Amino acid sequence: MAEAHQARVLKTIEDMVQSLERNHIRKMQGLMFKCSAECCERSIDSMSQVHNCIERCHTPLAQAQGLVTNELEKFQDRLTRCTMHCNDKARDLLDSGAKEPAVRALMENCVGSCVDDHVNLIPSMTHRLKENLNSIPQ
Repeated sequence: MAEAHQARVLKTIEDMVQSLERNHIRKMQGLMFKCSAECCERSIDSMSQVHNCIERCHTPLAQAQGLVTNELEKFQDRLTRCTMHCNDKARDLLDSGAKEPAVRALMENCVGSCVDDHVNLIPSMTHRLKENLNSIPQ
C-alpha cells in the first residue's frame, strides 16, 4: 500500500509541475530564446559582450528553475521527516513487543497521514511558487 501513497504524491506533484511549466516556465523560456537571439544579432558587439548578453537572458529562467527546485526539495525533506517519524514509531512499537500486523497497521496509518498532510500543502506551495515566479523580472 506504500506504493499507492507514493503514487498519489508523485501524481499531485507532477500535475503541479506541469501546470507551472505550461503557464509560467514556457513563457520564460520563450522570452529567454528571443532575448538570446537578439544578443546574437548585435553584429558590432564583441564575442564577450554577446556572451554576457546571453547570460543575462538566461538569468530569469535559472532563477525560476532554482525556485521550483528549492521548493520541491523542501517538500521532499518534510515528507521524508514525517515518514521517518512513522518508522521510529513502528520500531518503538515493535521493540515494546507488539505483533507485526499491529506495527504494519500503525505504519500504514501514519504514512497515510503524512501523505494526506503533505498533499494538502501542495495548493499553498503552488500559489507561493506562482507568486514568486511572477515576481521574477524578465
